[in-house]
Amino acid sequence: MWFKKKADANVELPTRRQSLYTRRQSVVTPQGFAALRRRFAHTSKRASAFMWEWTPFLLVSSYFVSSICIYTVCSQKLIEVFWYVYMITNMYISMTTVLESILSIKPCRDARRRVSLAAKTGFKSGTPPWPTADQDLPIIDLLIVAYLPNERDIIVDRVIYLCTQIVYPVDRIRINCVYNTPTPIEPLETEMHNMEDDYPNLRVVKVPGSKSKADNLNYFFTLNTGADVMAIYDADHYPHPHNPRWAAEAFMADPAVNIVQGRCVIYNSKASWLTRLICVEFDKIYAVSHPGRAIMMDFGLFCGSNGYWRAELLKAHKMRGEMLTEDIDSALRAVQKNVKAVHEILSVSYELAPTEFQGFWKQRLRWAQGWAQASVVHMPMVWNKPDKGGRSFKVRFGVFSLLAIRELSYYLVTQVRAVYYLHLVGS
Repeated sequence: MWFKKKADANVELPTRRQSLYTRRQSVVTPQGFAALRRRFAHTSKRASAFMWEWTPFLLVSSYFVSSICIYTVCSQKLIEVFWYVYMITNMYISMTTVLESILSIKPCRDARRRVSLAAKTGFKSGTPPWPTADQDLPIIDLLIVAYLPNERDIIVDRVIYLCTQIVYPVDRIRINCVYNTPTPIEPLETEMHNMEDDYPNLRVVKVPGSKSKADNLNYFFTLNTGADVMAIYDADHYPHPHNPRWAAEAFMADPAVNIVQGRCVIYNSKASWLTRLICVEFDKIYAVSHPGRAIMMDFGLFCGSNGYWRAELLKAHKMRGEMLTEDIDSALRAVQKNVKAVHEILSVSYELAPTEFQGFWKQRLRWAQGWAQASVVHMPMVWNKPDKGGRSFKVRFGVFSLLAIRELSYYLVTQVRAVYYLHLVGS
């Protein structure tokens, strides 16, 4: 029996060595090196994604810990000075919020009056509040920008909606689905391109080599489409059927207007407690803060989606892909150039809000990073002279309020938590 077991072991040993040798040989082949490179690239991407996602959180945590350590050695006088600055800042923010709310009453009443008048006339062209005849309306390129791996489940539905539900002369509007994807996604891409046969005003554009929304837009800007106005939408949006008409009338009413920013509304507000809070926040931002600030500070802002630009301006303006939030950067560059932007409350578009905290965290983290970067880059417009024309004190102070005081308030809030924690420990 002992001899048999030993013999079995001796028989198996060469087989194991041979398999090990075979595996080593497979590694040194071109196919083996290619597999190793793919595995290394995949591991590197995962490590990079982990660092990108969690480094800001660790920095904020270390900032909080550092604040506590600093306040342990601060004198009582310095802490009193901090509280004074904190209270002044928050009092200013509260006052401006109240003023924005008061000033937004007039635009909201005006919007209600206009939509009521339009309903009475049956939303007919050539009569107030739509005085422009259909043949005189600007030609609009409506852009829906998509990263296909993320929007593969919704993109066809959104494109069909835009092609069939928008109330605007068909010969004056074109629906453009501008997308990018790192790898082909079939049969979806073929289906999307075949939809051009069903909808004559649809154009599906795959952007080669694109890695971002900015790349997609900048590629489309190089095309000669003959449009007068371009509208930018994210892929999760459902514009109201009358959305483009209200924006077009805003352009026709004032030739000096170069940007019309619509109102974004959350349509999955009942999905969770988080979406309910975001819905209230968006109504406050788009229906109150933006219109109120435009009156108070004498400038409007493009908000990234549901925004209409005069085509030639947007083509020259472009998007800067090196910025974390290219929409905020483009909005502030427009302010820097004295581009007139208005907020049209009736130009409504419905969008999705994150239903879970993880998605919410990633979204707001990107926004926070983007605003911090844009604030540093564009702060000089507070004291610099514009390239053309002048810049009033009201606009300069509004930019300072937006980029400096608003950003500072968030850091002050974290400091308050640190001081409060020390107070609890000391007591």
